[in-house]
Amino acid sequence: MQDLFEILGPIRNVETIATGRSVRSREQLTAEFGSGHWRKMKGTALIRYVGGKMCKAELHWYEAHGRGRKNFKVKRELT
Repeated sequence: MQDLFEILGPIRNVETIATGRSVRSREQLTAEFGSGHWRKMKGTALIRYVGGKMCKAELHWYEAHGRGRKNFKVKRELT
């Protein structure tokens, strides 16, 4: 099941987890969004789930120059 949520405010503490061949989903990303230098990223942000619950969470996503941020995922909720 995919978490449905809205990001409230800026994403902080952004880090690169993987680049180039280390990005396992690179072929799928290229097929869906186009070619680019794909990077897997992580950061923290305040989010609100569809049900109304708000919390700070660690997010993971993919991004490439000219393609933007794609496929956000909540990895864990932070206290």
